[in-house]
Amino acid sequence: MSGRVRLARLTDLAALGELSRLSQQEHVDARSLGLPVSGPRIGVFSLFRLPLGAFRPNDLLFVYEDERRISGLLRVERDASRDEMTIVELDAIGSGDSGDTRYRLVQHLLRDGTKRGAFRFHVACADGQGNVELFMQAGFARYGQERLLFRGAGMKLPRAWPDEKARSAGIRPCQPLDALPLARLYASVTPQPVMRLESYRLSDWERQGSTTRVPRSSLAPILRFADVEAYVQEAQDDGPGVLSALLQVGVAREDQPHYLKILARPGADVDPIVDFGLGLIGARIERGGSCSDNGVLAPVRTYESPIDRRLEEAGFASLVTVTLLMKEAVVRVAEPALVPAVR
Repeated sequence: MSGRVRLARLTDLAALGELSRLSQQEHVDARSLGLPVSGPRIGVFSLFRLPLGAFRPNDLLFVYEDERRISGLLRVERDASRDEMTIVELDAIGSGDSGDTRYRLVQHLLRDGTKRGAFRFHVACADGQGNVELFMQAGFARYGQERLLFRGAGMKLPRAWPDEKARSAGIRPCQPLDALPLARLYASVTPQPVMRLESYRLSDWERQGSTTRVPRSSLAPILRFADVEAYVQEAQDDGPGVLSALLQVGVAREDQPHYLKILARPGADVDPIVDFGLGLIGARIERGGSCSDNGVLAPVRTYESPIDRRLEEAGFASLVTVTLLMKEAVVRVAEPALVPAVR
C-alpha cells in the first residue's frame, strides 16, 4: 500500500465528516467499530461526532491518505490522569484494502501513543466485519463483553424521588470519601483477571463526577457530551461504610440518548436505584434547557447479571453485545518478595 498515516489537519474536517457518515451506512464498502447501534435514531455518528469543541488537548485524530485522498480515519480519546487511550472511531472506505488500512492506522497509533506515554489502549467493538480479529492481530486481549440496552423515548419516565424517600433507601450523592468502599464494591463484582487489567486506583474512584470514567464502559466517550452525576446506595444491614450499589447518570446536553450505569453487589436489589436514576433523568428533562427525551442507554457487562434483567423489567431492550479489548504497552514484572531459603 502506497498511502501513509498522519495526524489530521483542520482542512481535513469536511472529508472526515463525510467519511464518518458513510462508514455508518449499510451496504457500503466500509469498516466501522459498530458502536453502539445502527439505525436512524441513535447512529454512531450522532453519538461520536467530530465537533472541534469536543476535542481536548490530549485527543488524537489520525487519517490514512493515499494519492491526496483520505480513505481512513482513527479517532482516539486520551485519559491523561491514567495514561490511557481509547479508540472511539476506526473507519476505512473506498477500496478493497479497508482491512489493511484500518490495521495500519491501529499500528501507527500503538507506536505514536507509546511515544506519548500511553500505557494502555482500549477499544470496544461489535463482533462483526473482522473487528475483533483485527485488534487481536495487533496484540489486543479480549477481556469481556458488554450488553447495551436502550429505553425508548416514547416510554414515560418515572417521577423524581423526594429527598426523604432517597434517604430512607440509603441513596445519596457520591463523595471522594467513598473511594475505598467503591473499590471494595467493584472488587466484589469484578473477576480478578479483569481487575488486574483495568487496574483502578483509589484516586480514580475519588473522581466521581463530570470527568469520571470509572468504572469503564463502551459508552464512556459520550460522557463528555453529558452532565454526569454519581450516587451510591448504602447497604442497610451490613454496617456503616458498606455500599450495595453505584449509580452514574449522564444527562445529555446534545441530541443523543442519556446514560445510566449501575454497579451493584451480588444479591443486591437494584430496582430502587434504577427507578431513582430514571426519575432523575425525567426531572432534568422537565426542568428544560438543552435536555430532551432521546431515550436512555445502559451498558451492562455479562458478569454483572442480573442487572440487565432488572433493566429489562424497567422497559429497557437489548440492542447489541460488544466486545471489550485492551493492549498494555508495558511489561508487568513481579515485585521483590521474601522467599524461603534453600540449601
